[in-house]
Amino acid sequence: MVFYADEHGALPPAAVRSKDGRPLLSWRVLILPQIEQEPLYKEFHLDERWDSPHNIRLLERMPGVYAPFSGKKTAQPYTTYYQVFVGKGTAFEGPAGMPLGDFPDGRSNTILVTEAGEAVPWTKPEDLPFDPEGPLPPLGGVFENSLRVVFASGSVEEYWKEALTREQFRFRITRNGGERLTDEWDQ
Repeated sequence: MVFYADEHGALPPAAVRSKDGRPLLSWRVLILPQIEQEPLYKEFHLDERWDSPHNIRLLERMPGVYAPFSGKKTAQPYTTYYQVFVGKGTAFEGPAGMPLGDFPDGRSNTILVTEAGEAVPWTKPEDLPFDPEGPLPPLGGVFENSLRVVFASGSVEEYWKEALTREQFRFRITRNGGERLTDEWDQ
């Protein structure tokens, strides 16, 4: 996604939207050129829903990068656990892509992509809703006890599921919360 931002001046939006604002396709489709899948990208009708008669035929051509590299496989074919957090303060707040310069908490402190608890069709514009005051959505469908996250800096980290309710993890979901981040989990 950072390569997408380098090329376009901002991260991709969480969803390609219709003129009236309805979500059509996932960010996973938008970054296809940056993951060496430009021919597949060019086949999509970006003005149609992910499950339109044309676009649904492309579902079976899911790039391998969206499949778990190890751990639990998805129950349905052509689905992925890799999703983004959407909502107030996240890297995917609002309908437009966020410029990488708009990360006051730091790109190395802000999660872009994580392993969700449930897989979704890879082209479907469905991701993880985040409410700073509410519970976390289900996370970590690939491995039993842990999950991996990708930060806006491009780095990858592993977290133990038992620690996910702690504030230090929640702070990493927002890009502009101004929270005090530490190397240690809150006691």
